[in-house]
Amino acid sequence: DTTLMASLKELRNRISSISSTMQITSAMKMVSAAKLKKAQDAIQDLRPYADKLREILGNISGSIEQTEGSFTEVREVKKVLLVLITSNRGLCGAFNANIIKLGNRAISEHQAQGREVELMVIGKKAYDGFKKSKLEIVGNHSEVFNALTFDGVAEVAKEIMEGFSTGRYDRVELFYNHFKNAGLQLPTQEAYLPVEMEADEEVGGMTKDYIFEPGKEEILEDLIPDTLKTQLFKAVLDSNASEHGARMTAMHKATDNASELQRELKLDYNKARQAAITNEILEIVGGAEALNS
Repeated sequence: DTTLMASLKELRNRISSISSTMQITSAMKMVSAAKLKKAQDAIQDLRPYADKLREILGNISGSIEQTEGSFTEVREVKKVLLVLITSNRGLCGAFNANIIKLGNRAISEHQAQGREVELMVIGKKAYDGFKKSKLEIVGNHSEVFNALTFDGVAEVAKEIMEGFSTGRYDRVELFYNHFKNAGLQLPTQEAYLPVEMEADEEVGGMTKDYIFEPGKEEILEDLIPDTLKTQLFKAVLDSNASEHGARMTAMHKATDNASELQRELKLDYNKARQAAITNEILEIVGGAEALNS
């Protein structure tokens, strides 16, 4: 009987504990849903601008000759910088693990080709994932998520551009989660530097004809760094929206699982309680019978 009472107490404690957890996961889901709306608007507003900027860059840069030290210079790849963008906080499913996995695969591929690899991380989870690796982490910019602004990300972009233009790196790649919708985030590996130039595109059989003021070279001098800053900002905003979407989905699933577990435990508790009551009735009846006899 004592064992049965102990079992009932344990079940009561578990039900209470799961109920508390459910309140937390449900609240986190609602917070992420509110943050997602703002983050989703931010990335959707920036995408058309970023895409147009790259289109213009591709259209006017095809005829420019590559110069040494420029952001378009394609050289033999001996040293690569991988920029990994994750979140500062967890509880968002496989969101961070997917980027770490994608990064590790790229590291293995570059090393197999005899290239030296260095890392730059944006987000504490990427830093935690690679701090024990033998690779050098040249920058940890987790602070950009504290106040997510274009200027804050532009500073990081300048650091990357300087590393490329001084010849420290021959290639730079970005790793981040591309936001499709609240339930779908796609781990993405993207070339960042050198800037890939496209030949002049023809539209309806006609080449786009731009009038340049002051001149093509001067415009590209400003346009390329601006495009690179915008491209990095887009990746960070993409990751930010993806994080809230992933956390919202993860917390929704956690709340559903807790609810199901709570239902099963309540069923077990009621069965055990009924068994205890039945035992007590049998004992009373047995005692009464003994007195009568």
